Amino acid sequence: MNTNNFAWRHWLPIFLVFGLGLTACKSGPAEGCRPDAAQDAAPVPVRLQHLEPTFFRLHTPAEAVQFMNAHPIFARYYLQRQPATEQELAKGLVQLATNLALQQLGRETAAAFPDSAGLKQEVSEIFRRVHYYFPDFRVPASYTYVSGFLAKDIYVNDSLLVVSLDWFVGPKASKRPDLPQYMLRRYTPRGLPSLLAQDVASKYNKHELTANTMLDAMVHAGKTLYFASQMLPCTPDSVLLGYTGREMLGLQGNEARVWGHFLENNLLYSTTPFLVQKYVGERPNVPEIDKTCPGRVGQWVGLQIIRKYVAEHPNVTLSRLMAETNAQRLLNDSHYRPKK
Repeated sequence: MNTNNFAWRHWLPIFLVFGLGLTACKSGPAEGCRPDAAQDAAPVPVRLQHLEPTFFRLHTPAEAVQFMNAHPIFARYYLQRQPATEQELAKGLVQLATNLALQQLGRETAAAFPDSAGLKQEVSEIFRRVHYYFPDFRVPASYTYVSGFLAKDIYVNDSLLVVSLDWFVGPKASKRPDLPQYMLRRYTPRGLPSLLAQDVASKYNKHELTANTMLDAMVHAGKTLYFASQMLPCTPDSVLLGYTGREMLGLQGNEARVWGHFLENNLLYSTTPFLVQKYVGERPNVPEIDKTCPGRVGQWVGLQIIRKYVAEHPNVTLSRLMAETNAQRLLNDSHYRPKK
């Protein structure tokens, strides 16, 4: 088998489509948007508060305590404030706020996100759609921050959203998270909404603790990505997944081959954690399929299964889909069989 064919096999049909003058038929979010049932949903009130300016003005532990007192939910959940360690935390915040390298990163963060209203609008649109599909959703207190990569990139629960913007400055930043390049691709201003939507999905994406097969992991990830695609109907799959355009073309042109690999090697019902990680977890590529096959390919297949299921069952609501924990049922009822 010529492994170099994986990424390029889909080019010929693509060129034929362009050559036949069919480019006006816009079918993907790269050119347009997915169908959006929540398009006319009512807006929800969102106040996105930027903590970076106040944080970088801290010079004493007393000021740091005042900072935490002014934002108690943020301090409790994100900074993990506790009475026994409060003084140490206050000193640590001052050390960070006065660190010259972090101050430089703070300036770069401000330059990467110059449009505060635009960022608020992106968050508001996600929350507006979440509320449409899940009416019990309540908008949490929402903040941005610069953590110096010492805390989570995105923290979200029922009460609080914190986005550590320095994670998302992009390749021109003086400092970047200690992650491999294939993961850093997602950490840009453009990639932020996708990761936020996927984090929000965790509240609604039900999963049995005893469901530990490869198929369980694939379908669970597929539901998360599908949720994000519904919250961001105009975001391309390449951004949702953090893949390059070339990787997306390779997967689309070899979908049957990828699915066949899982079937021929009896992978779907494997419960070996190392094996599941190989196909669903973080990895630069999956050479077991092809040297150009991107990592997390199991997540991509899971998304295709869920999309096929929704196409077969258009009346299933998003809330009902996210509540379904039986991966085998979703696969069976999807009739997922990609054509060669």
